[in-house]
Amino acid sequence: MKIILNGACGRMGKVITAIADRSAEYEIVAAVDSLGGDGVYTALHDYEGEADCIVDFSHHLATPVLLAYAVQRKLPLVIATTGHTEDELALIREASGEIPIFFSYNMSLGIAVLTDMAKKVAAIYSDADIEIVEVHHNRKLDVPSGTALMIADAIRSVRDGAELVVGRHTNGKRSEKEIGIHSLRMGNVFGEHEVHIATDTEVLTIKHEVKDRSVLGEGALRAAAFLKDKPCGLYAMSDMVR
Repeated sequence: MKIILNGACGRMGKVITAIADRSAEYEIVAAVDSLGGDGVYTALHDYEGEADCIVDFSHHLATPVLLAYAVQRKLPLVIATTGHTEDELALIREASGEIPIFFSYNMSLGIAVLTDMAKKVAAIYSDADIEIVEVHHNRKLDVPSGTALMIADAIRSVRDGAELVVGRHTNGKRSEKEIGIHSLRMGNVFGEHEVHIATDTEVLTIKHEVKDRSVLGEGALRAAAFLKDKPCGLYAMSDMVR
């Protein structure tokens, strides 16, 4: 499978390149990054060769240019960046009417399973308190993590009127409809997410921890393969685990 890798010089770009180099299934036919470098295109539009899919691990600010290129070339697109604005999310939804797009704030299959479990448990324990705790390295920019928001949105889909509370900055008891999200930034933690679902008599905790970034790279390439021959539309990890 021929892959255009956008954000090739970043940490995840290097991870995906290493995985592809070891694989007989994937080939990076174009490495793209604004930083440039030996054999690296500085802009997507500089590459006009063959490709089966674009995998994006660059930055959410690149979304308009990324989508324009993918739509122009009618190429499936895997978006693995986080921190998108509402305008950028609207552009992604619009473009998915013309090409298949796989969009997830976390490319780990384990996170997809955790999210599905949290949603099911939240529906069963309809009156339980729910708190999400996420931990990442001290260089991460967005708060809370896109993954925490993804988990919270899944829970909200089975909780009418649920409200997200990011951090807790004032005194006072929690509301019955609250879903709390707490963000820790420290050291070199790749990513940890915990969902605590508590009643007055018991607590159920679901946890996922990334031990190596390669799991995210493997997931992104798996998503690219998943998009093969898919019709236009917006896809997520939940579609891949069904």
